[in-house]
Amino acid sequence: MAGDADTIDTSAVVLTDDILRLTERLARHAHGVWADERLRLGWRLGPTRDDAKKEHPCLVPYDALPDSEKQFDRNAALETLRAILALGYRIDKER
Repeated sequence: MAGDADTIDTSAVVLTDDILRLTERLARHAHGVWADERLRLGWRLGPTRDDAKKEHPCLVPYDALPDSEKQFDRNAALETLRAILALGYRIDKER
């Protein structure tokens, strides 16, 4: 919820090109984790989201998602990266 006390102010965080390149990889990962969990819980692909039938149209590979769904995952990844940095952590890749 906007303005929630648990919301981390990420407005001053600038992401480097290296970190920005992680976005798509993390978005793909998040979708895969979400889909695997749904499938484990008995969900299946369906034309529309139907919680009673456990059907969801996004139970497809990441590349088959509509752009709006991919953008949702990208935004979540970006905000997570920004939050990590805003909290004072560093993200370094071993070379």
